[in-house]
Amino acid sequence: MIHVIATIEVREGQREAFLEQFRQIIEPVRAEEGCLEYGPAIDAETDIPVQTKKGENIVTVVEKWESPEALKAHFQAPHMLEYKVKVADIVTGTRIEILSSAE
Repeated sequence: MIHVIATIEVREGQREAFLEQFRQIIEPVRAEEGCLEYGPAIDAETDIPVQTKKGENIVTVVEKWESPEALKAHFQAPHMLEYKVKVADIVTGTRIEILSSAE
């Protein structure tokens, strides 16, 4: 199993527009072979002093996949290719961390 943390930066004031498009791919992605977890997250409003906020223009996607091969297939899925075109003018940057469990 691999863990994926994708940090997506969007244009100022466009986070909700981005999330509207992103929400349309959640269920198709979760139905992909090898997908164990997939969902967007934004800064939580807390009073926990050690929290590091990412900001209004960042969406973090938390994912788990059975294998790197499943993740590679995900990148080529038709709904992902269509989604990338739809958000191309909103997204200004993406960083993907791929991690192995250390248990």
